[in-house]
Amino acid sequence: MAPTLLELAHWSTWAVCAVLKLPQLAAVLAAGSARGVSLGSLLLELAGFLVFLRYQIYYGYPLQTYLEYPILIAQDAVLLLFVLRFNGNMKRALLYAVIFWGSWYVLTLRKWIIDLAMNLCTFISAASKLAQLRCLWQTKDSGQVSALTWSMSAYTCASKLW
Repeated sequence: MAPTLLELAHWSTWAVCAVLKLPQLAAVLAAGSARGVSLGSLLLELAGFLVFLRYQIYYGYPLQTYLEYPILIAQDAVLLLFVLRFNGNMKRALLYAVIFWGSWYVLTLRKWIIDLAMNLCTFISAASKLAQLRCLWQTKDSGQVSALTWSMSAYTCASKLW
């Protein structure tokens, strides 16, 4: 019974990750605004995902252990573009792309760099959530933040812990 439940959790996590950011994207597009969505939070989350993906690839982990991360990164990149567009900062998109692309290669210049970055991933992820909560607290308005996206994210975190 336990292996079946683990397999169900595994596949359901992949399925949820495949559509995780879609409710958030839909909310931002429908409103034509990124009010309440923290740019800093999004950048931190994207950085954490990139570090995790690079670490998994660097150490040769099986694809199924990190397959959801390229999907999440793609969704975050699209969301980042929408947030930049609706905040009037599209010129920064190229800067962020160069920084993330450069970081992708810098991470593996030395083994200790990728190891340190991976050790900081939990902190980066927590900082991302705190940045979003801070944004919500400061604006006193959830704006276009999707509760469904946050709920699905909580599910994937819980299923990975299990």
